[in-house]
Amino acid sequence: MTDKPLHWKRWLVLAVAAAGVAITFSLGLWQLGRADEKTALQDARTQQAGKEALDGRTLSGGPEGVAQRSALIHRRLVVTGRWLPNNTVFLDNRQMNAKPGFFVLTPLQIEATGEVLVVQRGWAQRSFTDRAALPSVQTSEDRVQIEGHLAPWPSRLYDFGGTETGPIRQNLDLNAYRQETGLKVLEVTLLQSGGPSEGLLREWPLVASGVAKHHGYAFQWFGLSGLIALLYVWFQIVQPRRQKRPA
Repeated sequence: MTDKPLHWKRWLVLAVAAAGVAITFSLGLWQLGRADEKTALQDARTQQAGKEALDGRTLSGGPEGVAQRSALIHRRLVVTGRWLPNNTVFLDNRQMNAKPGFFVLTPLQIEATGEVLVVQRGWAQRSFTDRAALPSVQTSEDRVQIEGHLAPWPSRLYDFGGTETGPIRQNLDLNAYRQETGLKVLEVTLLQSGGPSEGLLREWPLVASGVAKHHGYAFQWFGLSGLIALLYVWFQIVQPRRQKRPA
């Protein structure tokens, strides 16, 4: 009678160990899959950035051209137009070279098409004594030519909800910005390139692919899977056999 409970427990331990090995091994494979996806995405970005630069006429077409513009993300772009400085926005809590400050965004009306494209012009350091003070940024009233890479709308940082107004904001909501300005702003932006100018830095951080992180996670899951299997073999097979050996 005493062997039956022990026999049942062995099968339970085996089932738990097998489930643990299967789950952790599958999680390791999932992390490798994520790494492959991000590698492919980074390769696509590099390939896009290496293509010939486009001009502002590429962004014509209005709402029906959304898919076309999305396919051009990360392409180099040269646009000519005029700034609309009254609608400049300073995105707060943005860093460059580990220093807090603003990302300065100004809409540009493209000369060739009349479309309005928000340009992420660069970074400016904020005042440490007056949080409401705006940095000094020079904006030409003349026709300008801007170079950069086509980028998605600025990503959101954590906020407390509600509609933000004024030049300094935590985030910039596309639809709210369109209603506020009355401008038919495109849903993409231009990440301006070049050296420091107009009171702005443009040492944009490289987008981290995160491939190494996923490989590290995969190694941890595979290691845990192997450890579960090793512990099962040691405590359920090796140790019982050693105990049964005659002294």
